[in-house]
Amino acid sequence: MNVTYITLDGYVEVEKYRYVYFVVMFTSYLLILSSNTTVVCVIVIHKNLHEPMYIFIAALLINTMLYSTAVYPKLLIDFLSEKQIISFPVCLFQSFLFYSLSCSEFLLLAAMAYDRYVSICKPLLYPTLMTNTTITVFLVFSWFMPAFHASIPLIMLSSTKVKLCNFNIKGMFCNNAIYTLLCTMPRSLAIFGVFAILDIVILPILFILFSYTKILIISYRSCKEVRRKAAETCLPHLLVLFSLTLLSVYDICIVRVDSQFSKTARLFMTLQIVLYHPLFNPFIYGFKMKEIYKHLKQLFWQVRVVQ
Repeated sequence: MNVTYITLDGYVEVEKYRYVYFVVMFTSYLLILSSNTTVVCVIVIHKNLHEPMYIFIAALLINTMLYSTAVYPKLLIDFLSEKQIISFPVCLFQSFLFYSLSCSEFLLLAAMAYDRYVSICKPLLYPTLMTNTTITVFLVFSWFMPAFHASIPLIMLSSTKVKLCNFNIKGMFCNNAIYTLLCTMPRSLAIFGVFAILDIVILPILFILFSYTKILIISYRSCKEVRRKAAETCLPHLLVLFSLTLLSVYDICIVRVDSQFSKTARLFMTLQIVLYHPLFNPFIYGFKMKEIYKHLKQLFWQVRVVQ
């Protein structure tokens, strides 16, 4: 059985700095796992955090760890390898995981926006609307729909009819750049790509912005306590949305403006995706969410006392 291998050509002077890259990225991966796991454990352990908003935050942080695990192990192997290559089927699977999990984040943020909207704008209906069943449906939908969407290009590109004319990806892992490998982009795949972006990226963003606009209007007309509550709980979600949207715009545009990026600039922006954002989430929710921060302070204080 013939296996097609793809060269990952996004590494900069890997022969010279391979051990530096490895130590930095391995440390970053451990930090991502430990910081996200800490916040998730705090939410699981403390019963006063067993509320819809914190459950969605825990789901988002678990999603972040899965997203990082889809990328980091292969990166670490490549740093220590003589050749940075990946088989085409594995490349497709990595791309599937990358887009499935990153798009899940938009839907989880949309679920949080709905939760905040009901909590602040319709507080009397909150216990009725945000039931355990509702939370379960949101979580299943947030993970199933992106996986379904991401599986369609995977199936289409796995077809024997798809021909490759290029065997180099100008990146460190398999993402949107896999389409540069094709001799011609199938029209059906291009149309589906536009539909998928609209369905699981644009629409959730619009829903989030609509929800927070309504919250802003209601809060402005309400008392100081309501405005404070809105600011405390909504600002972290908006910061995460802003960060995720910027990185998604870069990933979507990378193929279209391919020639405008130097190898060093591409490396820097790739590191933003795999390093900055996975670390951004736990620190934003850990320090900006009052109840989580309170429990984290207690945890760190207990650790210091034990030492």
